[in-house]
Order: sequence, then C-alpha cells, then structure tokens
Amino acid sequence: MNPTLKGVAYVSVWVLLWGTAASVADLVLLKREVYEAGSSGQGMPCVAEAVPAAVRAGRPAGRVLKPGP
Repeated sequence: MNPTLKGVAYVSVWVLLWGTAASVADLVLLKREVYEAGSSGQGMPCVAEAVPAAVRAGRPAGRVLKPGP
C-alpha cells in the first residue's frame, strides 16, 4: 500500500475513534445535566478524549506506518 495512503487511513481511523468516544461522553454528560447544550462545557469531552487518543495512536504508529517490503 502507498505509504501516504496508509498514513491518511491510519489518522482517519483514529480521528473517527476519538470523535466517537468524545460524542458518547458528551451525550452522557448532557443527559446527566452536567452542562447545557451549546455551553462552553461541551468542549470538555472533546479535549479530554484528545490527549489519550493521541497517546494511544502514537504508540503503534511506528510499526503500522513502517515501510513494508
């Protein structure tokens, strides 16, 4: 597979996983009325999920994106 395409696919999958996790967390917090829809607090789940997602994505990146034979 083309290394550029492989890199784009890898990042895309992680963005989808990160966005899904942040959306689920946001839904739970909205239902529990931790903050109101449209408030600045709604950014909390997005930021809170971004850091762990970046760490989880970075660890296997070297193996996954390594040029193959």
